[in-house]
Amino acid sequence: MRPRIAIDAMGGDVGVRVMVAGAALARHRHEGFQFLFVGDEAQIKDALKTHPNLSAAAEILHAEDIVSGDAKPSQALRGSKKTSMGLAVAAVKSGAVSAAVSAGNTGALMAISKLALRTMPGIDRPALAALLPTMKDSDVVMLDLGANAECDSRNLVQFSVMGAAYSRIMHGFEKPKVKLLNIGTEDGKGTGALQGAAEALKSADGLAMNFQGFTEADKISTGDVDVIVTDGFSGNIALKALEGTARFVTDLLKRSFLSSLRSKIGFLISRPATELLKEHLDPNNHNGAVFLGLNGVVVKSHGSADEKGVANAVEVAARLVEDSILERISEDIKKISNAAPLEASAK
Repeated sequence: MRPRIAIDAMGGDVGVRVMVAGAALARHRHEGFQFLFVGDEAQIKDALKTHPNLSAAAEILHAEDIVSGDAKPSQALRGSKKTSMGLAVAAVKSGAVSAAVSAGNTGALMAISKLALRTMPGIDRPALAALLPTMKDSDVVMLDLGANAECDSRNLVQFSVMGAAYSRIMHGFEKPKVKLLNIGTEDGKGTGALQGAAEALKSADGLAMNFQGFTEADKISTGDVDVIVTDGFSGNIALKALEGTARFVTDLLKRSFLSSLRSKIGFLISRPATELLKEHLDPNNHNGAVFLGLNGVVVKSHGSADEKGVANAVEVAARLVEDSILERISEDIKKISNAAPLEASAK
């Protein structure tokens, strides 16, 4: 299936120029990609002039308005029929495109996507999932990263199924190792929601995952687990802590290397290693968070992403479409629904 992807060209810190450049880079890597750029037609046409490789693969849908970075979800919903973000998601709903990518307001994008696309059968709430770097070769899938502040056992079980499906596509694992984020690894630790989810996952048969109980936050980056599941409140805090720690380490190294002549010489000697570290921690290499559980593929690019980051987000969207993420989740949700009769939470 050749993906056609809607790009919210007006989102992000830079906007049209970077979104178009990122799509061009993705198109250079994958000639089959097709795009629908949504936003101010004049600006998009101007940006496309410097990327002739997109001319035969791009269409433009003019949007009168944009969703501002500080807009509340309720505001974004009211004006969604005229904004670039709203029209990009609407194109997914109508079937005009296979997926949508936006670097705009996260809360607004979630609200618009949930209202337009609705949740899949058997899914109570969508979750925001992302790939985070680890000490090993493969990234870890973590969800929820902020879509749902409070979650019950049923939500966590569904997140586990969705995260495992995402990991199978992105890493090719037959049965990804899945753990719930907790304050300890012992069976008696954690909230009732965590305990209920763990029991349901342990008792479920035939799922394409290897559930291994609980993990703690200091193990997120070890690479010993493929999928880490938590509520959106804890997940967002953990994500911000990881991002802050990465910045702290890189800034500390930079300051240390500039502190003296001897340190500067040491930097020159160790530069290959520091460049490798920089590349590994570069958020653009892991850009592209996904709203899992909706009847359509919507990918959130980081607002500060450069063209490499946007290209990565586009490639994530295409990969999920090509490998049928919705069908994979649907199949496993049917299995878990029969095995885990937990109380449903309100949508």
